[in-house]
Amino acid sequence: MSHARALVLDFGGVISRTLFETHPQTERALGLPPGTLTWRGPFDPASDAPWRDMQAGLISERDYWLLRTRETGALMGESWDAMQTLVRRARGAEPEHIVRPEAVRLINLARKAGIKLAVLSNELDLFYGPELRSRLECLAGFDAIIDATYTGCLKPDPRAYRMCAEALVLPVGECILIDDQARNVEGALAAGMDAVEFDVRDAHRSFGEAAVRLGLAWEAGTP
Repeated sequence: MSHARALVLDFGGVISRTLFETHPQTERALGLPPGTLTWRGPFDPASDAPWRDMQAGLISERDYWLLRTRETGALMGESWDAMQTLVRRARGAEPEHIVRPEAVRLINLARKAGIKLAVLSNELDLFYGPELRSRLECLAGFDAIIDATYTGCLKPDPRAYRMCAEALVLPVGECILIDDQARNVEGALAAGMDAVEFDVRDAHRSFGEAAVRLGLAWEAGTP
């Protein structure tokens, strides 16, 4: 059985926990009363109409987060028109605390096995700012970081996946993507790249599925 030679990771939601999962930390950071933030995205789609619109392709991922950014800014009595304002104000002081330990484990396993590593993101620096990379140890030594903040080529555009494979100097079919958006996974598969749809509600299982395809040992129940 042949295995993928490169692990390609989305950043937000995959390497980092989603903002949905860190509402208590966000509320503390912003000085908001507990329970103020109620949008839950994939954790409660029925109560989050804009999330459902995004999943249906009626609005973009950036549209969704701009909406949430403006809403949160209004709660602060401020006007927030840049998406990175929410991310940086909510978690920018200690970004390492929102990195998933399971992601770090898979990255380390892949690195030790000689598997190439890449980030393929639609908004890494747009949301977090370019200084983030130097502050996250888990990103050190990545072979490629392809960020649509600069390329302007957003997943699921097939060019984004090809661009990543070219940066890794590998055929697109020898890479496997982990992404939490179904349409980005579908785009990868259409472009010839293997992919795992990341379930933010079960990170361990999702990373384990990718580990198997990479030929890496992944013990059940071990974070």
